[in-house]
Amino acid sequence: MSHPSSVDTASASTGWRPAHPTFVPTASPWSQYLDSLQRRIRGMHALWIEALATMDGDQVNHFEREGVLPIAFTVNHMPRMEDFARAVLNSTPMLWTDGGWAERTGIAVDDIGKDTTVAEMELQRIVDYPVFVAYAHEVFVTTEHWLDDLEPDALGDVMFGGVFPPNALNAYIHRVVRDEQILRVDAIECWIYQHGIRHLGELEHARALVGLGGLTS
Repeated sequence: MSHPSSVDTASASTGWRPAHPTFVPTASPWSQYLDSLQRRIRGMHALWIEALATMDGDQVNHFEREGVLPIAFTVNHMPRMEDFARAVLNSTPMLWTDGGWAERTGIAVDDIGKDTTVAEMELQRIVDYPVFVAYAHEVFVTTEHWLDDLEPDALGDVMFGGVFPPNALNAYIHRVVRDEQILRVDAIECWIYQHGIRHLGELEHARALVGLGGLTS
């Protein structure tokens, strides 16, 4: 059962704090962990919602100097990586592709930015920033509703037939898993929650370059 999302409940009037579903324990040993994961991801999304709402297109596209990525890189990278991860883990299409968001947002470099160079990503710009924010919000809502409906025991599922993806050997998740096997819980923790938190730190530093403050104390 899906519950109100962070997009619906985190706003300036609530101090950017999202509403969390009531925890209903089940017989599954994973139920409390899934509840924690849902709350942490809603909280992470709430920080992103605040960050996106307190920037404008000029700040996002500001180019400081060579070797320093614009905020547009981070703003593009995080939700698109979450979109990709959720699509892989839930066997559903990416919202970015299905919704034609590249054309709608006017993204300068239509790439998630995982395996690109700094020089390539220095060129990243978002022409229609409010439309991109709408895309990010859709990603957050879709992820949260998927997790709301996920059976707790599914967190223990071994992914990818027990074979570690070669293209993730240099990723954080390779330092987390045991015996080269990714559990669904590992993938959600690393590719959605940890990834979102990691890039929040990057975003807060970049915001300082355009005169904006941090998000939490």
